[in-house]
Amino acid sequence: QVQLVQSGGGSVEPGGSLSVSCVASGASARSYTMAWFRQAPGKEREFVAAIRQSGSNTFYSSSVKGRFTISRDNARNTVALEMTSLKPEDTAVYSCGAGRPVLSAITSADMYYTWGQGTQVTVSS
Repeated sequence: QVQLVQSGGGSVEPGGSLSVSCVASGASARSYTMAWFRQAPGKEREFVAAIRQSGSNTFYSSSVKGRFTISRDNARNTVALEMTSLKPEDTAVYSCGAGRPVLSAITSADMYYTWGQGTQVTVSS
């Protein structure tokens, strides 16, 4: 079973940048698709981005495409989310997940087996 530990996040003004990272440990950590989801107060968990095992295939929600970049370093079992041009509506708790979803379900939180502890990202002036 893979374990995920997150770091990063914090507070920034609109237009600023932040990053969040997730370190995976345990057996076969590199064999998982990794994804970031977020949940704002009073809202459902929302897909943000995903990256396949090799790192060559990435997926983004329309709300973050062009502003966020997901990457992974399999040598360090790390996945990162670089966030630029942040908006107040990006404020949420961001969580990384590990799973093996088929392509049609890659945006579904139900397809991810293990989650990090969550990291707060706040965008406010």
